[in-house]
Amino acid sequence: MRVKISRKAHFNAAHRLYRPDWSFEKNDVVFGKCNNPKFHGHNYDLIVSVTGEIDPETGYVMDMKLLKDLIKSEVEDALDHKNLNLDVPEFKNLNPTAENIAVIIWKKLRPHIVEENKLEVVLYETPRNFVTYSG
Repeated sequence: MRVKISRKAHFNAAHRLYRPDWSFEKNDVVFGKCNNPKFHGHNYDLIVSVTGEIDPETGYVMDMKLLKDLIKSEVEDALDHKNLNLDVPEFKNLNPTAENIAVIIWKKLRPHIVEENKLEVVLYETPRNFVTYSG
C-alpha cells in the first residue's frame, strides 16, 4: 500500500531572468519584466511530497518531523531572503526560473529520502503559476 505524504513550506527570494549571452533587447522580449536588472521578488510556496510504503512498525511513510527539518535545512536556509542569482551557487550559471528552482530543490532533498520512495516538488511562484518536478 503506497501512500503520499506532503509538507508545505514557504520562502521569499529575489531573482532576475536573463541570459548574459543575449542582448538586453532579446532578454526583454523573452523574459519581459522578469528581466529587470534590479531584480524582483516572489513569495514562493512549496509542497514536498514523498510516496512510499507504510512502515508496519511506525505507521509512517516518513517521519513528518524529519521532512520538515530537511525542508528547513536544505531549502529554506539556502533560499529564503536570498537573491537567487547572486547568493545561491546553484544559480551562478543557471537561470533561476521556477522550473530550474524546483529541480534544484528536488536535487537538494533527494539524497535524504530513501531510494525506494518517490519525491515530488511543487513550487508556486505565484498563486496561479506553479511547476511540478518528480525526477
